[in-house]
Amino acid sequence: MNQYYVCNSCETKYDIAENVWKCRCGGMLNLLKEKVTLDPSTLQQQPPTMWRYIDAMPFEKDSKTWKGITMGEGYTPLIVLDESEPNTLVKVDYMMPTLSFKDRGAAVLITKAKELGVTRVIADSSGNAGTSITAYARRANIACDIFLREGTSSKKIAQVKAHGANIRMINGTREDVAEAAQKAVNEEKHFYASHVYNPFFYEGTKTYAYEIWEQMKEEPDTLIIPVGNGTLLLGVYYGFKELLENKLIKKMPKLVAVQAENCAPLAKAFINNEVVAKHFKGKSTLAEGIAIAIPARSVQILEAIRSTNGEIITVDEEEIAQARATLAGKGFYVEPTTAANYAGYLKYDHSLSEKIIIPLCGAGIKAN
Repeated sequence: MNQYYVCNSCETKYDIAENVWKCRCGGMLNLLKEKVTLDPSTLQQQPPTMWRYIDAMPFEKDSKTWKGITMGEGYTPLIVLDESEPNTLVKVDYMMPTLSFKDRGAAVLITKAKELGVTRVIADSSGNAGTSITAYARRANIACDIFLREGTSSKKIAQVKAHGANIRMINGTREDVAEAAQKAVNEEKHFYASHVYNPFFYEGTKTYAYEIWEQMKEEPDTLIIPVGNGTLLLGVYYGFKELLENKLIKKMPKLVAVQAENCAPLAKAFINNEVVAKHFKGKSTLAEGIAIAIPARSVQILEAIRSTNGEIITVDEEEIAQARATLAGKGFYVEPTTAANYAGYLKYDHSLSEKIIIPLCGAGIKAN
């Protein structure tokens, strides 16, 4: 299987065996690979996990590495949220081994790292990606250093510790944490298992789109997705693009992104018709998982939203807190970041016939 990293800016190619995490020009790396072909008739023979789509993942046909790493992630329930709105469904992606959707990307990224012979990884996180990378690295017998910001949920820190990672706490912003991790990667020459920079992560999150298509037997009209670094939104975009290329769906769904008003660089860029998001000098927000002042892949995120005739909705702190309470009243106990997403849905102008999917990304038990 021919695979390369390719720069999103200058189109320079790199062998995936090279320990690179961004282009020499500073650009973000995408994955250049063979065209995905998916045969729906074979899916019923596959396990009821996201690995049923392994033929669409960047692995050789006979690859078995994933079998020693998987914890059964994926194929999460798709449920009608309220009988009064039968076309609005929630996908309960916090029903994952580490209780967040990040398991999709981490499982694929760590499996690829194992195949590349990696023995130690470094990652930075606001919490969920760190717990996920740590758990799968432990399964793969790969040592793991996780950079976290002081003030990260104590429950997420405890989860990372439980999986045996070496935690490096950083006093500063989420961007300071990423900078410290990247400096360590460059100095220590270890593999950067970044959910933002490494394109193999998106090969995992794209399975969210595949599952929705298989569960609905069609594409939805709209997906409402919380966005900070865009790891789920971009995965969904790539997944539905592959389904469209395989003629398994008729159209691309609209992507509606949700950001917290206190940290909304993408929303500001979208409104101003800018191609790239600028640094956003905001305030702290309950939705820590999307509190990203400088999204590294903002060019790709904005392009994905615009190309699907989507939009970006912002929500304030009171709306986030109220949405969390409302979801709990419906039986779904979620993190504030997921609550922000539901708050965005409540502000989204839609018709009753519009088929809408809302991801429930992280379990409430992980938040302080």
